[in-house]
Parts: sequence; C-alpha cells; structure tokens
Amino acid sequence: METDTLPADQELLPPVASSTVRTVNGIDVHTVAGGDGPLVVLLHGFPECWYTWHGQLETLVDAGYRVVVPDQRGYNLSEKPQSVRAYRLPDLARDVVDLVATEGRTSAHVVGHDWGGVVAWHLALRRPEVVDSLAVVNAPHPTVYRQHLLTNPEQLRRSWYAGAFQLPWLPERLLRRSDFALLERAVRGTAAPGTYIDETMSYYRRAWERPGTLTAMLNWYRAVLRYPPTYPERRVRVPTLVCWGDADVALVPELAIDSYHSCSDARLEFLPGASHWVPHERPERTTALLCGHLDRSAD
Repeated sequence: METDTLPADQELLPPVASSTVRTVNGIDVHTVAGGDGPLVVLLHGFPECWYTWHGQLETLVDAGYRVVVPDQRGYNLSEKPQSVRAYRLPDLARDVVDLVATEGRTSAHVVGHDWGGVVAWHLALRRPEVVDSLAVVNAPHPTVYRQHLLTNPEQLRRSWYAGAFQLPWLPERLLRRSDFALLERAVRGTAAPGTYIDETMSYYRRAWERPGTLTAMLNWYRAVLRYPPTYPERRVRVPTLVCWGDADVALVPELAIDSYHSCSDARLEFLPGASHWVPHERPERTTALLCGHLDRSAD
C-alpha cells in the first residue's frame, strides 16, 4: 500500500524520484524510489536515513535501474515500534523482503552501509533467493565481526559505544543534549572536512527530533545483543562487493578482508583515507563501484 508524496522530504528529493509510504511487514515504511529496470535496494545505517544514498540515486536511475531507498524501521519518516524485540534482525530483513514484493519482484540487488550492510549480509545468508547481488559499504560480515570482538582487542575497544547503548534512557538523554551535538560529532567529526554540509546536518537533526526516533535507532543495538542471530553457514554465495574506507574510526580494516574471504564470489575495494561515511565522503567513487558491480552481476 502507498500513500501520497510526503512534503517533508520534497525539498531534497532528486528529480528522478518520488516519496511514498508503503506498508511492509505490518509497519509503515517511508520510501524514496525512481527509475525502471533491474531492482536495486539501498539500505542506510545509524544514525542516518534514506538521504545516505542521495549521491548515488540519480546516477543509478540514469544507468537503467529501478532504485528503492527506504527509511528503515525506526528512522526518520518510517514507523517506530516501541519494543526492543521489534528490531531483531529477522524482522529488519523481512521489511526488505516485503519491500521488494511491493515492487512486484521476488529479488533485488541489495546494497547496505553500516547497519544497512548488516541487514544486507543477513539477507544474503538467510534469504539468498531474494538477493541478486550484495554490496556492503563499511559493514562487516556478522560472523566475522563477532569473531573479531572476541579475538581483536582493537576492535573491541572501537566498539565501546555499542555497549554503552545498552543502557536504558541515558544514551537517549545524552544524544539529545545541545541539539544532538554528540550525534553530529560522531558523524561530521569523523568524516573528512566538508563531507557533511549544513543542509545535510539540518535535515538529519530534523529526522532525529521526530518522536521516538532516538530510542528506535538505539534499539537496533539493543536487539542484536538480546536476540543474537544465528547462521547455518558462514559463506555468502551471491556475487558480492565489499567497499571499505580504511580510515573508519569504528571498524578495523581487517574486518573487510575477512568479510571478503567469507564470500564465494567477491570483490574487495579499499578507499584509502576514507572514513566510515563513504557514500557521503566519496560519492563519485562509491557510485562507480556500485555501477560496475551491478553491471557485472547482471551479465
């Protein structure tokens, strides 16, 4: 089911796209979509929204793809279930499966950054029949990440915030202080200078201040510890692109290498000097890598 275009996003929409709300997996999900052709689903991560992919959307449409970019559940204009349980990875992945179905398709090329990449990995491992190809940007294979947390002290140190997010109410209060100063510092302060312009940060702050959003975003972290997913095997068998900014302050580069080695048919591309926020920081290179990957996967 779809409703009309949402004026709140109209100002930032590329001319090739429209903004609707679709009911998937029992919740309302705001979605930006455009183009015709093979279906590509772009999934954002924490603490962003569909706008993560604004630098890629129009070029992918012009390249002949049907591109669908949701605000994932809990984010921005999408519905925000209250319980932690509602953010288990199987439910997050089911949202994408149902979103693909709203396009009248049974499968799609799935691209994810950060938490969007975690959902994408989960789909490739648990629902490979839905995934024509996989592309992940600074998001580790889930089994690889778990292994590094247990064996790599540097990765454990970098992941401290995920433990802090398990606390009730306090993270929300701290993140909301001073007009979301900590969240802005986590994004803008760890990216290359000039990556996040004032217009982008203003839009993100507007998304963060929507009722229930902070708790919903943090519940992704809470749910993955309370309801850890399991996987029947480690190897991903769909064509895969692993794209990685090697100056990521949260994730060590070794995660990219080990994730690549967990795939049967994969390509690994490091972006030297790039931060965690690759789609924003290196938009042209990200788009070129995605177009090349999609073209090869379609052959």
